[in-house]
Amino acid sequence: MRGRFSSSTTTVAIAGAAVGVFISVSATRASAQAPAPALTTPWGEPDLQGIWTDETDTPLQRSPKYATQEFFTDTQRAELDRQRSSMLGRERRAERGTVADVAGAYNDVFTPKKRTGLRTSRIVDPPNGRLPPPTPEAQKITAAEREFRVALLQATETCKNKESPCNGGKYDPAPSPRFAEPPPRYNTATINRYHGPEDASLAVRCLMGGVPEIGTLGAIADRISFRRIVQTPGGISMFYDVGQGQGWQRNIIMDGSPHLPASIRQWYGDSRGHWEGNTLVIDVTNFSAKTDFQGSREHLHVIERWTRTGPDTLEYAVAVEDPTVWARPWTAKQDFIRQNDEENRIYTEPRCIEGNYGLPGLLHGHRMEDLAFAEGRGVDPRTISTISANEGERDPLQ
Repeated sequence: MRGRFSSSTTTVAIAGAAVGVFISVSATRASAQAPAPALTTPWGEPDLQGIWTDETDTPLQRSPKYATQEFFTDTQRAELDRQRSSMLGRERRAERGTVADVAGAYNDVFTPKKRTGLRTSRIVDPPNGRLPPPTPEAQKITAAEREFRVALLQATETCKNKESPCNGGKYDPAPSPRFAEPPPRYNTATINRYHGPEDASLAVRCLMGGVPEIGTLGAIADRISFRRIVQTPGGISMFYDVGQGQGWQRNIIMDGSPHLPASIRQWYGDSRGHWEGNTLVIDVTNFSAKTDFQGSREHLHVIERWTRTGPDTLEYAVAVEDPTVWARPWTAKQDFIRQNDEENRIYTEPRCIEGNYGLPGLLHGHRMEDLAFAEGRGVDPRTISTISANEGERDPLQ
């Protein structure tokens, strides 16, 4: 991938770890396909149907150097494309055999860079393109979680080498006394412990994805993300094909009924939609406390607006609020391009190999380490790090 970007017809290989399954995805513009479908369904509603993806890269938050500049100039985009196409990215290997080397298992074939988008950030409000300040409550829980993660690393090479996962902590050869503690709240991230499946990150447990489906620039799930929208009279379904095949589906209730009782919580929330002119408006609440979006959990409230802006274009605007996490609501936008239905294939069965085979293997391996240490045949498992930074080049967009 180094030294060039993909052309207007892009083939992206998505591989489920250890299974060698590949999905070929064509990014041919709809204008090059058969005549575009009518922009209304046979029953008279705006037609949002099709396979859609974002063909450009845009960070969630704007780099401070762009201040309140909402859009790049053509010159800036060309220069950013030049800089980013010359990056080594995941082609740069860490020291052979290290945890950092293994962490970079997927090279740039699996994490392709796209051309720079028009916007300097997906966040359009606040005007600085940045997340609003966190509340004191959010800062407290973030600090507690960070302190816990660092404590589990204190006796490992990660802290000894002063790698970024240990920022804020220090190396101590004595294993942390907190190793048997439960996390400050339900764990969704990577921690240096595998006492049980819930010590693994959501992605390793095949629980990746959620609403709104916008994330960190460079993440596999952000770079490789497609959604198929299907409409019927009175109902809308959206299937997301994300990252290495962690597919998930949401159904939007369109009958005007109220949200579920607050006692009923769902992984993707409770989506209730209606039409405002040509825009599909979806109000989403009732998220589970076991999900996490930028630190927000059960108090997350999302209002999405999906608008067909042309035969092959779809605008997505999302307003996000959680008074326990951010000082004020914020809004982000994303533009999608319709993909060729014939040349693309969406496999609607999730095929996340980490949870099917990898996670049991991880747990078994850690139990063998525990046994070896108990029998005097191995080192203390608490001194072994399973977390290391794959310290690559910083993306100029960030």
